[in-house]
Amino acid sequence: MTFEELGVSVEIRQAIEEMGFVQPMPVQEEVIPRLLTSQQDMIALAQTGTGKTASFGIPLLMRLDLSNRDTQALVLSPTRELCLQIADDLREFSKYMDGVHVEAVYGGAAIESQIRSLKKGAQVIVATPGRLIDLKNRGYAKLESINNIVLDEADEMLNMGFSDAINEIFDSLPAEHSTLMFSATMSRAVERVAKQYLKDYEEVVVGSRNEGAENVNHIYYMVQAKDKYLALKRIVDFYPKIFAIIFCRTKLETQEIADKLIRDGYNAESLHGDLSQQQRDLTMQKFRQHLTQLLVATDVAARGLDVDDLTHVINFGLPDDIENYTHRSGRTGRAGKKGTSISIVHSKEKHKIREIEKEIGKQFVETPIPSAEEICKKQLYKVMDQIVKTDVDDEEIAPFMQDISRYFEYIDKEEIIKKIVSLEFGKFLAYYADAPEIEKVEIGKRKEDRMQTDREKRMNKAQKGYTRLFINLGKKDGFFPGVLMQTLNRYVGGRQEVGHIDLLDTISYFEVPEKDARKVMSQLTGIRYKGRTVRCNSEDDKTHGPTNEFHEPNRAKSRNNKSSGSNRSQETHKSRKNNDWRSLMNASRVELKGEEPDFSEEGWARRKPKKKK
Repeated sequence: MTFEELGVSVEIRQAIEEMGFVQPMPVQEEVIPRLLTSQQDMIALAQTGTGKTASFGIPLLMRLDLSNRDTQALVLSPTRELCLQIADDLREFSKYMDGVHVEAVYGGAAIESQIRSLKKGAQVIVATPGRLIDLKNRGYAKLESINNIVLDEADEMLNMGFSDAINEIFDSLPAEHSTLMFSATMSRAVERVAKQYLKDYEEVVVGSRNEGAENVNHIYYMVQAKDKYLALKRIVDFYPKIFAIIFCRTKLETQEIADKLIRDGYNAESLHGDLSQQQRDLTMQKFRQHLTQLLVATDVAARGLDVDDLTHVINFGLPDDIENYTHRSGRTGRAGKKGTSISIVHSKEKHKIREIEKEIGKQFVETPIPSAEEICKKQLYKVMDQIVKTDVDDEEIAPFMQDISRYFEYIDKEEIIKKIVSLEFGKFLAYYADAPEIEKVEIGKRKEDRMQTDREKRMNKAQKGYTRLFINLGKKDGFFPGVLMQTLNRYVGGRQEVGHIDLLDTISYFEVPEKDARKVMSQLTGIRYKGRTVRCNSEDDKTHGPTNEFHEPNRAKSRNNKSSGSNRSQETHKSRKNNDWRSLMNASRVELKGEEPDFSEEGWARRKPKKKK
């Protein structure tokens, strides 16, 4: 079927052909003829990236009375980014239609310029709900002549809390109007709005209700929570041509993951609500132009985000809402292309995988974390492919060939190839030669066995050339990697190198170069942090490890033993205590470049707090 057969006008066909639209997509074949021949209300269920804008935008434009400058059509979208994108598409579709004015109004931008545009007249307004209500209440957005309203990404708008705003907008519309709702999922909230505001509506489903995108593969990697970032790095390295969005649950996690990726040499940027609108616009522009390879984002910030050619969506943990997973995975696998949705999960999220499988009707494939050897092979092939496919401008390089040939005269071809590959490939070989192993999670393993495994792995020595230190501050104290680095730089002086960091609730462990260990321990012990006296010693100093002062579980056990009349020896209690604090070292691992410190017993004895009388 062609657009001409669907009944699309000559002017719009000319515009969309220039945009590269050759044949209608399935949702366009279903929706466009219905909207051109009927004013009946409609709900269309289709995944993001299936051609929805054209399916409602083309009929919307063809229904306009171009002799009238009053607002006749309204499109509501959940985000500024989607609002701008829809408006741009409608302008492109109508470029050969005389007298069509499309205006986008949205929050986060100066309202004065939008007011000036609306004063000139706009037959079509594309808006975010909040800004539209503001303009309506000021008397500049006039809704009394609207005969067509579209709610795009209706489920996301309702998830974002726009229910009251949508109710107010519908209350301002004339009695006679046509309503079209587009949604990726048919949630209860969408059904509720449909029953409230749509009359005798038709439901059009492309695919099946609440189904994941057809061209998307769903895989997951099961890892310990502490290994999630290491797993992310391996996954990204395993796909050299990856162009992906990495979804995180919180703004803090989003920024932390983006910062670590950037620090580790990846082409990444963050997108979340704490960024200014200008920063968000710049970030999105760079990502759409493929200048950024990895976008780390929250669900809210990425809503309405439409980017072509995404190869992967990576879930750095699963969302609480299954609908959010559907939206995330629908960002890839568009326009008939294949895509992959990857989830990095820990054992407690296993049940979520099964729930999502039932909801979207797709099966997840559990996949082992790529090995160092597999990753290096992939990266090596990428380098070789780049070398072979590099275009050579003979004329441009000709003046230099004599000098080049003379310089390499005594180096054979094999040696040159080795040097070129090593130059491009060296960082992967260096990293994976001594990369930390990621423990395989065995779901059926008894809890006691998993705790023992964690304890044994945690008791391994620090990476070569580093010393592992203990400090009596943890996440409950607001002690995070950035705070640790600031503390070190303030009290130790200079820019102190740091290796692996393990954060627990009440204590932390970090690595510094062996040569700096004594200095770091000396400078940190005795300082005050939020009213607490800081203690810092070597993890290897078993005799003077963390005491009951910092471990509520041990204090509780001690009280219980006294109340029951148990009379254990002091030596037995100390042994149990040291084992307990080691077993607690099951924390999220944060990788920073640097080394670890070393503490002696003599040094600890000098810093050991005196007992209160």
